[in-house]
Amino acid sequence: MKETLHFEINIQAPVEKVWDTMLTLETYKEWTSVFEPTSYYEGSWEKGSKILFLGAGGSGMVSEIAENIPHKFISIKHLGQMKDGIEDTTSDEVKKWTPAFENYTFTDNGTETLLAVDMEMESTPESVELKEQFEGMWPNALLKLKEICER
Repeated sequence: MKETLHFEINIQAPVEKVWDTMLTLETYKEWTSVFEPTSYYEGSWEKGSKILFLGAGGSGMVSEIAENIPHKFISIKHLGQMKDGIEDTTSDEVKKWTPAFENYTFTDNGTETLLAVDMEMESTPESVELKEQFEGMWPNALLKLKEICER
């Protein structure tokens, strides 16, 4: 069974700036360092494109952009994981939680932007620790993004 974690933040910047700051590689690395100090991505944010979210040692997530409505909504469909540079989208371990969606909704409020993040994850006794990690990291990552956007 899946559950959705929800996080949101108001950022004092136009929606275009928040969008660009969130998705441009250099600033992406900065705000996602909260999750993984060496965080980066390879690929494209275009709808239908494959994208890899990686960190130290080339480990991370294998994903696809399910939807991209510029300055409004982006949906990432997580399909598997990378371990030691090898993609895994078929193991029993991966099939337990895939596909999982991570959605970003940008609401333009004139001089500020409301950014909402909805992240699906498996709801099992084993995933409680991971859920607690995300509940601790996401607010900090969004605060970091806000700080970058409001510079």
